[in-house]
Amino acid sequence: MELLRDRRPELEEAGVTPYAISRDATYTQTAWSQALDLGEIQFLSDWNGDAVRGFGVGTVFRGMKDVAERSTFLVGRAGTVRGAWRHDPGEVPDFDELLAAARAL
Repeated sequence: MELLRDRRPELEEAGVTPYAISRDATYTQTAWSQALDLGEIQFLSDWNGDAVRGFGVGTVFRGMKDVAERSTFLVGRAGTVRGAWRHDPGEVPDFDELLAAARAL
């Protein structure tokens, strides 16, 4: 998340507005944002799991259904998914690849 914060100006220059989506409640997201000093990165709560199911990134983890796999989506202005990446737990997304994909739109 810190990398997203640190490279946000490059993303915005490429026309990308970054959002972080998690199944956590908004108060938990606020605590994470403050603890990691994430600044203006906007968190969206997928408390009910609609985004996890809609993007097809849900998995079962320790008996819990619809736990989000770490993933990144590039969504165009019209709301169409223009790129999708899945990441292993602990893997940091390749921001240079994401920037190149955004600039190619």
